[in-house]
Amino acid sequence: MIAALRGTVAEKDLEEAIIDVAGVGYRVAFSTLTLGKLPAEGQPVHVRVRTVVREDAFELFGFLSRAEEEMFLLLTSVSHVGPRLALTVLSGMEVGELAVALGKGELARLTKIHGVGKKTAERLVLELREKVKELHLETVARSATSASVPAGPKADLVSALLNLGYKAPQAEKAAELAGERLGPEAAFQALFREALKALRSGG
Repeated sequence: MIAALRGTVAEKDLEEAIIDVAGVGYRVAFSTLTLGKLPAEGQPVHVRVRTVVREDAFELFGFLSRAEEEMFLLLTSVSHVGPRLALTVLSGMEVGELAVALGKGELARLTKIHGVGKKTAERLVLELREKVKELHLETVARSATSASVPAGPKADLVSALLNLGYKAPQAEKAAELAGERLGPEAAFQALFREALKALRSGG
């Protein structure tokens, strides 16, 4: 099974990227947050990969850190949570913040993630509350949480848009518009999609 890819970012969109490795393009699904952190098209990249094989599909799911990959494996160990839903959860919250939310049973924070309902959030907390602690993600949680506080969602959003190739003034304006339209409590994933919508419509 494919465990990692080192190559060039050939293409990327809202849900996946194509990584070119020696002329072969691998289609890899990523969380929205990780897609925003990937290098621009044409730039070198190294990603960790989990291969999921089913009767009707052969899919690759990518990560930029071991912690993200471990959280993905934890999420997919929960009943009724497949790899796509796991990416949805990872799209709504950084790994460290997610570890904190699961460890503390913060259902309200989890249900703010687009696509995560109350029952799913309860199942995640029930099955992962103790497992998160066993994986020793507390250090990741503390560092990620402390790092995200001063930067704020707007700075994270601007950074993600810059990584997609947009110019700084465009990214700043789109982030501002997304914040105004969705409010300060909106999840990163929703803000990211709203900002992209604004960029593509010209504001």
